[in-house]
Amino acid sequence: MTKQFTAMCIMILKQRGLLTYDTKLTDIFLNFPEYGNDITIKNLLQHTSGLVDFYDLIPKNQKEQLKDQDVFNIYKTENRLKLKPGSKFEYCDGNYVLLAMAVEKVSGMSFAEFLEKNIFKPLKMNNTVAYEKGISTVKNRAYGTTKMNGKYIETDQNLTSATLGDGGIYTSLMDYYKWDQALYTDKMVSFETLNQAFSNGVRDSESGDSYGFGWGYFFMGGKKILYHTGGTVGFTTVVVRIPSEKFTVVIFTNYNNLDIWRKYVKPIVKMYTSL
Repeated sequence: MTKQFTAMCIMILKQRGLLTYDTKLTDIFLNFPEYGNDITIKNLLQHTSGLVDFYDLIPKNQKEQLKDQDVFNIYKTENRLKLKPGSKFEYCDGNYVLLAMAVEKVSGMSFAEFLEKNIFKPLKMNNTVAYEKGISTVKNRAYGTTKMNGKYIETDQNLTSATLGDGGIYTSLMDYYKWDQALYTDKMVSFETLNQAFSNGVRDSESGDSYGFGWGYFFMGGKKILYHTGGTVGFTTVVVRIPSEKFTVVIFTNYNNLDIWRKYVKPIVKMYTSL
């Protein structure tokens, strides 16, 4: 669920005139390799950067958890792209790690501080944080689990659990409700800026859905359906928003490999909406 918050940080900076969606990766990070010359902020937001996902580049002998700077360093040692920037949608978590670092570079604040000052505190999301081990605390948090040999075991962290921009936010259902309701307002950015997150997206040739800024979307019965899923070791999440009906389904589970969409989302949407 973190990517929608990361995208909002970028939209806030854009509205303040501190960057544009056409700003190049190498304009922000002067020491980024030359292959970043053609990658824009918009490419990162919409997963059209052409970057090789950092998951595929992690050294086989890696023992310590990767942080955002480690991902940046991995990309610095690369000399190639998977695809030409802007040519095709290809989901890549590394895009949002780099966006979080861009927020830090442009704002002069840590990503966690920027989120707290510009989103969490104004919306009174008091139980939400960009989690950093040894810095942040999360009271009464749920720990991830996986079912193995008929038993549930704790599987809470892996090598990539410490990166922030792609999946580092911890929140609660009530806090997420505050965020959801704020997306119907101009509390954070203007409606014009906000609507750009949900429109003019890039089409995923495999699913047929489109991807805006931190949100996927498609149309059903003439209504726009916004959504995002999330999954990591021990956790599965999904959010579906139908703005025209002011209806949202939010499911957070501390269990992975769960078919939430088929088992829960579809029946709930059918039960409570006209779709």
